[in-house]
Amino acid sequence: MIRFSKILLYITIILLLFWLIPWGYGFIFSKPQKNPFILYSTVINDFAILENNGKGTERKDLKGKYYTESEFDSILPMFYYRQLIADERFPEEINGVALSPKIAQTENFIFRHQPSDVNCKKPGLYPLLESMSGRVDLKMPDDVFRINNNGIEFIDIKTNSIDEKKSRIYTDAMKKKGFCFPANIIAGNPTARKDYDEGYLITDRTGSLYHLKQVKGRPYFRKIEIPNGLKIKYIFPTEFKNRKYHAFLTDDKNDLYVLYTKTYELKKSGIPHFNPQKDEISIFGNIFDWTVSLSNPEENKIYALDAESLRLLKQIDLARLYPDIQQNNFPVRLTFTSLSDKYVFPRISM
Repeated sequence: MIRFSKILLYITIILLLFWLIPWGYGFIFSKPQKNPFILYSTVINDFAILENNGKGTERKDLKGKYYTESEFDSILPMFYYRQLIADERFPEEINGVALSPKIAQTENFIFRHQPSDVNCKKPGLYPLLESMSGRVDLKMPDDVFRINNNGIEFIDIKTNSIDEKKSRIYTDAMKKKGFCFPANIIAGNPTARKDYDEGYLITDRTGSLYHLKQVKGRPYFRKIEIPNGLKIKYIFPTEFKNRKYHAFLTDDKNDLYVLYTKTYELKKSGIPHFNPQKDEISIFGNIFDWTVSLSNPEENKIYALDAESLRLLKQIDLARLYPDIQQNNFPVRLTFTSLSDKYVFPRISM
């Protein structure tokens, strides 16, 4: 018994050391890292870099040319449009495309995703907002819906009872369009804090894609044609101000697609891969280009895409450009949390 207790004690000490030594080393010796801010510039057809060199702020491009603050604003006019407007230097056109402050404001968007956004439990209950209420502000509904093997059910929040009439109307509308219950993916932005509502994008049991929203109290349900063989894995509705893009989607091959709002056209992007379960991504978009930052424990890259065709314009590997950004002084460590999910449990990080 004493021998067993000693073995258990030694194992506990070893596990604690795996946890405490890396944590203590990082707490004492680690220095704050200021990652460079990088955006693609259509004006110079290169990446513009804003970084702190320890003595001050540097503004340069990938070729090593340095810029003043005013010059840096000018090569990123869609990002610094407010400053350019204040300075009365906002361009009237770029590459033959007429510009205005309103275009800059509505066409700019930012999309961010972390693995913990998908590596978590889903509630299974979703509010369906009214998309055409006639009011400026959106309002949260008094019920939520769920989709099971038999159809869609709307549940009154106060009474916790099923609205049989509404459920039957929506179920019939979905069946008429060929929806095969139950749903595989239900993706939306269930909040009233947005400019407009486009409801939900849903895949059924067979993998077919549909669009569901409520219009003046009635169901709007439409099937969206997708290429044969495409297996949708994740859907990220956007609802940006320009109302141009409906959602970003990924398939089982980790390719990134863009679904357009009016035409429901599905276009593949030039990003080599994007795995929502492992990759952190941010997209800074404007009318000319997108700057896509993608990182995971193995890589940290930035891509530039043409906003119209979504083809890849340029890419850089931050791990090579800034080798000090990713450092792991301990090959094995014990942790209890991770940036990849929202769960707390012991795990070995390599």
